[in-house]
Amino acid sequence: MKIIFQSIQVLSPDELDQLDDVITIRNLKKGDFLLKENQVCNEIVFIKNGILRSYFFNHQGDEITNCFAFENEFMGSFSSFITQNTAEENIQALVDTELQVLNRESLEKLYKSSIHWQEIGRKIAEMEYVTLQKRMVSFQKLTGKQRYEELFLNHQKYIQLIPLQYLASYLGITPRHLSRIRKAIL
Repeated sequence: MKIIFQSIQVLSPDELDQLDDVITIRNLKKGDFLLKENQVCNEIVFIKNGILRSYFFNHQGDEITNCFAFENEFMGSFSSFITQNTAEENIQALVDTELQVLNRESLEKLYKSSIHWQEIGRKIAEMEYVTLQKRMVSFQKLTGKQRYEELFLNHQKYIQLIPLQYLASYLGITPRHLSRIRKAIL
């Protein structure tokens, strides 16, 4: 997490060192939940290694994967974290995963300690918004095959670790269609 914050080049070394006192390490085993639907999200995590999946159940009871987060990425139920309302999604480890955890109370203290921390918060929120916007546009502009190719290019080392049904749900295609796409690419 420190590396990401440092790369934004806003914080002084002393401000950056404040993270040492507030970040905790958590390890999740494959299948463990970071968050379950109807809980309030009170922490944002940074993935040191592993994969997290965010999913929900639609009105028909089907499990819909809406997000994957990989090494060196942030994850949380951001709307629940911000509003302190209950989460609508579940966040689960797909493999053994090591996390750096920053709780809401500590983040608020950092925001109050320096305008630079507020700027970091804004920049991270902007990056998450851009990611969400790209995902929404991809469903309107790209085919399932193109969405898979993009995911494959960006996260090739992880793609084989994600069960087919989760990938298919995330891409908005059937598992059978995904199998055909994968065979054509490989």
